[in-house]
Amino acid sequence: MNSDKPNIQIMRLPHGEGLDLPFYATSHAAGADLRAAIDEDITLQPGERKLIKTGFAMALPDHYEAQIRPRSGLALKQGITVLNTPGTIDADYRGEIGVILINLGDQPFTVSRGDRIAQMIIAPFVQADFHAVDALSETVRGSGGFGSSGQR
Repeated sequence: MNSDKPNIQIMRLPHGEGLDLPFYATSHAAGADLRAAIDEDITLQPGERKLIKTGFAMALPDHYEAQIRPRSGLALKQGITVLNTPGTIDADYRGEIGVILINLGDQPFTVSRGDRIAQMIIAPFVQADFHAVDALSETVRGSGGFGSSGQR
């Protein structure tokens, strides 16, 4: 095992038997594919969202998170994406990983057992110390909001 890679403990749940655990489709893939661990097909009507189970739980190392993101092919071809993107799985969560899919397309979309529904990125993070102050340092942008940095 490469010591640069975090060690992720995976526990397959009974309804996940027979399905691939998260896996990288290519040697350079950033995201590990997640599969649907469902017993019956689930159809998402246009505008509808549902939680799709993956059939596993995991333990992440301290100071790591898992980010759940859409699959680009599903988004482009079917209008299927992940709500709360990226969804964050904290290192102290031990429940089943679920994916909130939404159908933004104009046709019903059916999820079947074993379908690749999302991808998971494992990433380190830092926690900040927050301090209340009376004033913030000045910048050229100041309090300019959405779109203000692109103005000339």
